[in-house]
Amino acid sequence: MEKRSRSFYILAVFFALFVLFLYGPVLTIGVLSFQGPQGGLTFPMNGVSLHWFRDLFQEQAVGDIWGSFRRSFALGMMVMVTTVVVSVLGGLAFRKRFKGSGLLFYMAIASLVIPSILVSLGVGLIFNQLGLPVHWASSGYGSQLTWTLPFGLLIMFAVFNRFDKSYEEAARDLGATSWQTIAHVVLPIIAPSLLGVALFGFTLSYDEFARTLLTSGSYNTLPLEIFGMTTNVTTPVIFALGTLTTFFSLCVIGLFFLAVWVSSRRKDKSSDAGKGMV
Repeated sequence: MEKRSRSFYILAVFFALFVLFLYGPVLTIGVLSFQGPQGGLTFPMNGVSLHWFRDLFQEQAVGDIWGSFRRSFALGMMVMVTTVVVSVLGGLAFRKRFKGSGLLFYMAIASLVIPSILVSLGVGLIFNQLGLPVHWASSGYGSQLTWTLPFGLLIMFAVFNRFDKSYEEAARDLGATSWQTIAHVVLPIIAPSLLGVALFGFTLSYDEFARTLLTSGSYNTLPLEIFGMTTNVTTPVIFALGTLTTFFSLCVIGLFFLAVWVSSRRKDKSSDAGKGMV
């Protein structure tokens, strides 16, 4: 028993250090963002206030914070929708083996093992060679899809691999068409997984740096803007920006969890109603 308890405490301490390593920098930035008006970028803190959060909403001498935020948000939404649609279609297509399916699968996920900066460089060169403008909404959108689509496809492959086809067979026996079966049976069942893919797509796009570095053109996304500000901004306003962006990310994750909870509650109520009718 003593050896077990000792092992438990050692593992608990190790896990606590691991969590501190993960979230310590975020907590440090959060604390330093509440510095007083005379505060600097390091400890010890010089007063406590919301001064730098107020300053963040005023016109900055360097950087276009809110313009870059709007671009990142719009790009994240575009990537999210595309990732969900293509991942579902790909998952449905791979339910049956077809000629070349293995090669197509490995080609679809190959971008995960290629250095992100090389993907960004390659996409930028392709757009230049084709005479297309290098812009965050075109080339940046394409380069980020090489990052989000493989994750979405892998999730959908796992979901459909465990999907019970008897639900579809029952729907067809009742006269439902293929589209009705997908819309009214398949999609509602896999709805929580779709929300997971959507969350992956948005968050991976929202904070992506390397794959956007050479494909954003003249207008920065928020990660690129923050990186540019680190060489010019010498006040805690950059910490305040980091705190707000982290809070925004947590709100997005919370909304997705809420949507999953509401979806599961509705599913439970509909199943209870169906049992009551029986």
